[in-house]
Amino acid sequence: MKKVVIIGGGLGGLAAAIPLAHAGFDVTLFEQNDHFGGKLMPVKLGDHHFDFGPNTITMPQVFKGVFEGVGERAEDYIRLIKLDTHTRNHFPDGTAIDFLSDPEAMRKQLQTHAPADAERYDAFIKEITRLYGLSETYFFPTVFQSWRDYVSPSLGRAMLQVRPLQTMHSFFGKYFRDPHMRQALDRYATYVGSSPYKAPATFAMIAYLELVQGVYYAEKGNITIAEGFAAVARKKGAVLRHSTAVKRITVNEGKTEGVELADGTTVEADIVILNGDLLSTFPALVDARHRPSFTDAKASSYEPSISAFVVTAGLNTRLDALRHHNVFFSGDYAQEFEDLFQHRRYSEEPTIYISNSSYTDPNVSPTGDNLFILANAPALTPEGKLQLEPEAYKERLYDLLETYGIDIRSHLVEEAIFTPAFIKDHFHAYRGALYGPSSHRKKDAFLRPGNAAKDIRDLYFTGGSTHPGGGSPMVVMSGQNLARRIIAETK
Repeated sequence: MKKVVIIGGGLGGLAAAIPLAHAGFDVTLFEQNDHFGGKLMPVKLGDHHFDFGPNTITMPQVFKGVFEGVGERAEDYIRLIKLDTHTRNHFPDGTAIDFLSDPEAMRKQLQTHAPADAERYDAFIKEITRLYGLSETYFFPTVFQSWRDYVSPSLGRAMLQVRPLQTMHSFFGKYFRDPHMRQALDRYATYVGSSPYKAPATFAMIAYLELVQGVYYAEKGNITIAEGFAAVARKKGAVLRHSTAVKRITVNEGKTEGVELADGTTVEADIVILNGDLLSTFPALVDARHRPSFTDAKASSYEPSISAFVVTAGLNTRLDALRHHNVFFSGDYAQEFEDLFQHRRYSEEPTIYISNSSYTDPNVSPTGDNLFILANAPALTPEGKLQLEPEAYKERLYDLLETYGIDIRSHLVEEAIFTPAFIKDHFHAYRGALYGPSSHRKKDAFLRPGNAAKDIRDLYFTGGSTHPGGGSPMVVMSGQNLARRIIAETK
């Protein structure tokens, strides 16, 4: 029985642990924090419960497949609720557009708001469906371990068909002339931590996930997904240890031998899986002499994705103007992304996202709304500087929300602030970035770091900074794909 050590109990690590344990591997997972799920972290303020992230769940089949792949019933662990009217988009001029998972309902809404765009909606849906289909067939199932995995003729043909040279902003502009609709769709670039003015149109497929497949929420909080994964992993025989940090990965003659824990304990392993931000954790855990193909300079050469400035606010009432997902857009979206990526500074007029899961599930916050308030933030400087005063920026967000009629201060019971520095420290995220590398450069969008170490045998990677990319479904796929590959190669 081969022994596998997994470093990091995020969704990718858990998703790998389950099939490996089910297949008979001796699996031990170490997580430094006191919860499993990585950034999918529970936050509790009084009787207000929050998911730190992700708040938007798409591709439910991916999460259910983790349970069903090892003979379990997903509904025994999680209950995913479809949100038909899932996101209300607000604009400075008072316009509001609802994003719906029913294409016919969306088309009818557009007929009132922008009739010309309504006529192109079917063509838009057809094209994003095609983009998604290519990704699902050629990109999602693949584990990239060496350059040979990138030169498949079928993969090459697929890459040329997913609009790699067009930006998301340009792509959406082909179908929509209404500036509000374009801005709302442009926001999908932030799902991969990037700018719509630079990220390739390939990622327009995210619109398919929300506008066709739909948006979901896990009853009692999305954290139940991680809790369900952990429960099944233990049931299948995996040992999960939280509050246990790994100090280094031990390497001898080009092969991993296991790990050394922070308390000095050594744990031997035939295979080590690193589930974490590759750009920060790989250099931190492996001495430079063992990884000549991934030097410190190479790690620092990647452009980081955006980070987040988050306020969790528990209210003593329910605000009628809010839905489950709410976006309050800035008046100059292009300037906001220029601030974030070119100037590396916080926007004075940021777009603000609010998740209010108590709208759907009052039990998670019985006495009032549980508002997860997020503004896009630049990654930390290379020196780790924050570049703002958190309390002042929080007040700025509250001021901007008041211009939309959302009064936080009058109803506030408890609040907490989370900055990019928190994300860096608690999740070992590269410069506090949410998604590892941005997807602005073509090689970072399509050729993300592979899932196996080039210089160290039996050391593998999973998580949002590796293939197939960021976002909770992709991270789960990353862990599942890697586990299947290991199982197949070990037979």
